[in-house]
Amino acid sequence: MSIVATEPRIVGLEITKDAIIAQLADGRAVSVPLAWSWRLMNATPAQRKRFEIIGNGEGIHWPEIDEDISLHGMLHGVPACRPKRVKAKPKKQ
Repeated sequence: MSIVATEPRIVGLEITKDAIIAQLADGRAVSVPLAWSWRLMNATPAQRKRFEIIGNGEGIHWPEIDEDISLHGMLHGVPACRPKRVKAKPKKQ
């Protein structure tokens, strides 16, 4: 018996009001909370539907809201981070 190992890849995507669900080529589905992406949480339902599967199934990109989620992050529990705020430098007098 031989087993051929291939890297997982996304072939389909569904977004519900609570989750991001990626269908993989090997038949699995991976689901993470929608709250893992603050940009998707703030996006409209129409914006959430406009995505591209990128990198031969390695991730998903939403051009309209400039969001990317990798399959690696979904599989390893790495949510999107909000940008850190830069503290304002005091003005010179």
